[in-house]
Amino acid sequence: MSTAVHILGGSQSDFAVNWHRAGLGFDALIGSVLEDAFDAARVVPADIGVIHVGNAFGQLFTGQGQLGGMPATVYPDLWGVPATRHEAACASGSTAALAAMSDLESGRYDCALVLGAELEKTVPGGQAAKFMGAAAWAGHEAQDTDLVWPAQFAAIAAEYDRRYGLDPAHLRAVSELNIANARLNPLAQTRDWQFTPDSFTADDTANPPVAGLLRRQDCSQMTDGAAAVVLVSDRFLRQRNDLRPTATITGWGHRTVGLPLDQKLAASAADDYVFPHVRRTILDALSRAGLPGITAVDAVEVHDCFSMSEYLAIDHLGITAPGESWKAIESGEIARDGSLPVNPGGGLIGIGHPVGATGVRMLLDAFKQVTAQAGGYQLPDARRVATLNIGGSTTTAVSFIVEAV
Repeated sequence: MSTAVHILGGSQSDFAVNWHRAGLGFDALIGSVLEDAFDAARVVPADIGVIHVGNAFGQLFTGQGQLGGMPATVYPDLWGVPATRHEAACASGSTAALAAMSDLESGRYDCALVLGAELEKTVPGGQAAKFMGAAAWAGHEAQDTDLVWPAQFAAIAAEYDRRYGLDPAHLRAVSELNIANARLNPLAQTRDWQFTPDSFTADDTANPPVAGLLRRQDCSQMTDGAAAVVLVSDRFLRQRNDLRPTATITGWGHRTVGLPLDQKLAASAADDYVFPHVRRTILDALSRAGLPGITAVDAVEVHDCFSMSEYLAIDHLGITAPGESWKAIESGEIARDGSLPVNPGGGLIGIGHPVGATGVRMLLDAFKQVTAQAGGYQLPDARRVATLNIGGSTTTAVSFIVEAV
């Protein structure tokens, strides 16, 4: 018998902290979020029936695998609790959440800890970019560059330009909006970063080119960080009269396609959408939540690893028609005070992108918004928030709908 899945609470590390520079590793990072997550959810380690950990590149950046065992390493009270690590590139955290939901819905467990963590500042930037290239089809694509992901999303920008026309000024506007939103977020990586009036222009000095139409501010930066949420079933709540659900995951979508970007673009050549599987992911989530469309939600957390990935999210969500994302940018519809705010806390460009933690952080921020716990970046009257998390060149796409109870 299936059951509803509720979010009791969670926590996020400060994404501005460089843990490697401080001489600290995964044990310290994970330990820093677990205590706060338990306190926020009002549970104790003995309540946790299962643990799901999202992490994409642990072995590459730190040499550390088997991260399912790290929670018990730093929290002895979790010793013996079954735990699994999940990897789906930038969507690793969301796939960990999906696995936890399945455990709860099946009745196998009633209380799950979902944790996402990544350490990326252990090596120079060039080496880090090479490591992250492992999420593409290694040895088959992007062979002529060390900047695999800027090159891949520049290619997506070029495809949009070919199909619909694309003004790169709209991409820069996305970045500028997310950086501005992050100013309100006390855990955002860029909250205190300084920019000049030319930082979001086509000035080659203040905002140098990186790949194709993409410039420096179009790119999220290497980030260390972790996020955690506690998910529970109806049965758990019936056994705990002191707890009341405040938010429920009412819808989800999950699609996976082949690794190569060229294969994806060829497959969608006759489709209205550049990535029809991403569109179907969102439609699946909306349908499971019983919603008629994206305008039925109050805000969206989207995957802006690059400004281009938010640009494609806007039309794939259905905020605009295919190829017309620029309309939502120019009209202010996606701004904090717009009709459908996108990334009100800063997104990946503003908050930071510790790869394995991103999907969990999105879920946590959706929870914070619908329970009025987002502090300085809280939206008024937010009761329903959607997320869209992607891994690789949209190889994995995951969407959730989170609603206030």
